[in-house]
Amino acid sequence: MTRVTHNDVRCELRDVLDRVGDKWSVLVMDLLGHGPRRYSQLQRDIEGISQRMLTLTLRSLERDGLVTRTVTPTSPPRVDYALTEVGQTLAVEVGSLLRWAELHRAYVAASRAAYDSTS
Repeated sequence: MTRVTHNDVRCELRDVLDRVGDKWSVLVMDLLGHGPRRYSQLQRDIEGISQRMLTLTLRSLERDGLVTRTVTPTSPPRVDYALTEVGQTLAVEVGSLLRWAELHRAYVAASRAAYDSTS
């Protein structure tokens, strides 16, 4: 029988947090929290994300079971992304994190400037 240690659990948690906590995943999850989006809509709405990074992010979120990808056979094919049921629960938490960041971004910027001026 294999014994699971506290460090094993922490390692598994870190793996999940690395995926759902990166900036691109957070922004994608937030947008999809407001409803399904086409790939082109996501790319337009996320300033600074490259096509490659958006594709990698969506594939990772799909692999983790947080996003579904639906292809409609039209010309050109229509690809829509939506949150899964579990993804929706995470989007609520991501929304809270983004609201906190929005409320405190000026404070963080001022703190960084103050710290940098003394270093």
